[in-house]
Amino acid sequence: MTGTIETYVRQNEARFLDELNEFLRIPSISTLPEHKGDVQRAAEFVAAKLTAAGLDHVEIIPTAKHPLVYADWLHAPGKPTVLCYGHYDVQPPDPLELWHTPPFEPTLRDGNIYARGSADDKGQMYMHIKAVETLRALHGGKLPVNVKFLIEGEEEVGGASIAKYVPQHKEKLKADVALVSDTALYAEGIPTLCIGLRGLIYTEVECTATMRDLHSGLYGGAAPNAVFALVELLAKAKDSNGVIQIPGIYDDVKRPDATELESWDTLPFEEASFLKNEVGSTALTGEPGYTVLERIWARPTLEVHGIAGGFTGAGSKTVIPAKATAKVSLRLVPDQDPGKVIEAFRKFVEANAPAGTKMELRVLNGGPGLVVNPSHPAIATAAEVFGKVMGRPTVFTRSGGSIPIVGDFAEHLGIPTVLMGFGLPDDGLHSPNEKYCLKNYYTGIVTIAHFFERYGA
Repeated sequence: MTGTIETYVRQNEARFLDELNEFLRIPSISTLPEHKGDVQRAAEFVAAKLTAAGLDHVEIIPTAKHPLVYADWLHAPGKPTVLCYGHYDVQPPDPLELWHTPPFEPTLRDGNIYARGSADDKGQMYMHIKAVETLRALHGGKLPVNVKFLIEGEEEVGGASIAKYVPQHKEKLKADVALVSDTALYAEGIPTLCIGLRGLIYTEVECTATMRDLHSGLYGGAAPNAVFALVELLAKAKDSNGVIQIPGIYDDVKRPDATELESWDTLPFEEASFLKNEVGSTALTGEPGYTVLERIWARPTLEVHGIAGGFTGAGSKTVIPAKATAKVSLRLVPDQDPGKVIEAFRKFVEANAPAGTKMELRVLNGGPGLVVNPSHPAIATAAEVFGKVMGRPTVFTRSGGSIPIVGDFAEHLGIPTVLMGFGLPDDGLHSPNEKYCLKNYYTGIVTIAHFFERYGA
């Protein structure tokens, strides 16, 4: 049936784009309570499109926060089952003034769709639904594999509801492999399967220094300052070379094997281009003795995302802040135990609290890093199909990011995940002017449909 998938997608390109634009116009920002109704609308949109694609048992599942959406099609006896995952929630679009066009009014420019959530992950997860539609249209309402969909609305806020749901519904979610499209091609035109992810521990460190904000003229020089105490603490957590100073943090860190490192050396990576076009700074930082790809894919990190406290408004107000909070994350690599790292960080915070201050560590979420076996039949099939569609061999990479659900699928369902993403490194995830390449949107639908066919065969 060579070409028929391509023909169907080509004939329906305009409609597929219109549907995606409708989806992108919903400001489903999961972290902001005022957008709870929009998040619900996005869930309803997904459920409606799953129904329209011919899936069965479509349901919107209430949770303590935002709903899950489930659907399945299980009429291919003897064929494998693929569990398709994605998320319909998005990050806040701030700062709005840096967007060239409104974040929730998708705009086509230079072959890209500019909108919040276009690449992360509405544009990518919607490819799965359109691939199912395509195959059912071509196969008289049938599919070459069994499929289940589980789509969440909390990925951008930690995924607590789906993490609770998966272990409680193992039989319902039973599958041979999971499929996730929430990653990127290594570069334009290079088919890429991600086989490793870093884990994530996200924390808040709160410092209490005095009983109330104090006048800096009357008390400066004698009273502890909560903001400065946090700065002092965090400065001790990592040295100027980027080496984390928390005792035991590197105990379980293993370097990738030589074969994997050699394969990374063959990738078309240019440090100068990475610095200029992706980072946009004057110098790269990080641990000496490791390549840039090792530092972003296979080494643990500690990052400060923000510090709040004291006075930050216009003009002056000379107070010594009583309280301050820092948002701090640690990225973990495979074999690191999140519980062990959290305990090490907690001990470090307690041991290094400046005189007169009390530090409290709150863990908002955490999950381990992982690697998957590239020789697994589903992953090998995905690599073969991906390469055939894009006309060159598939490369295997890792990602420095975290997709907690991949670990949940491995732990509770015992299945690997095919991380088949179609984004690009410069898509600006979580940043102003997020984009998704329109060509990759259509190519993704075609590739996923071919993967289902080949895996079913």
